[in-house]
Amino acid sequence: MFRVVALLALGFAVLGMASLSFAAPLKVGSPMPSFANLQTTDGKTISSGDLRKDIVVICITCNHCPVAIAYEDRIINFVKKYAGKDGKVDFVAINVNNIPADRLDKMKERAKERGFNFTYAYDPSQKIARDLGATKTPEFFVFHKGKLIYTGAMDDNQNASAAKVNYVEKAVEAALSGAQPPACTDPVGCGIKYEK
Repeated sequence: MFRVVALLALGFAVLGMASLSFAAPLKVGSPMPSFANLQTTDGKTISSGDLRKDIVVICITCNHCPVAIAYEDRIINFVKKYAGKDGKVDFVAINVNNIPADRLDKMKERAKERGFNFTYAYDPSQKIARDLGATKTPEFFVFHKGKLIYTGAMDDNQNASAAKVNYVEKAVEAALSGAQPPACTDPVGCGIKYEK
């Protein structure tokens, strides 16, 4: 009996330690977490200090997830509209999964094949996703003047032709106009493959 109780106690202790390794979801008003020297698909590196515009959008995404793939065209269109050369938004997509299909070499292939017009970075440490409290791919985080104003899904339907409300665009427009950003939503996609 004592052995069973001891094993149960050990199990709960391990579970408790595991849960401590994951940050709670970032709350509206929280400062943007920092990251440094993440390798990108164009052979450069990016750090949070490189994102200098008042509005920053971070997308935690990956290569293998069908939902993330379904949003690639919408991300490309968002970047054309808001984050191009003369845009008012800094946008970065970051992949934190370490399975073979999501490593940097495959990211480079994907970026070239799809013609990504945005920075696609790799964080094998998974630190930025943990700091953001990200759980899914794709998951979006919109910051205005260094503070979180929106987190969640990009829009209201995985099927692009059925989507009616683009929450990320609404958050950006709210930041630009001084209006109230939309309420945060639950991200929809594949679970991030966190390592213990």
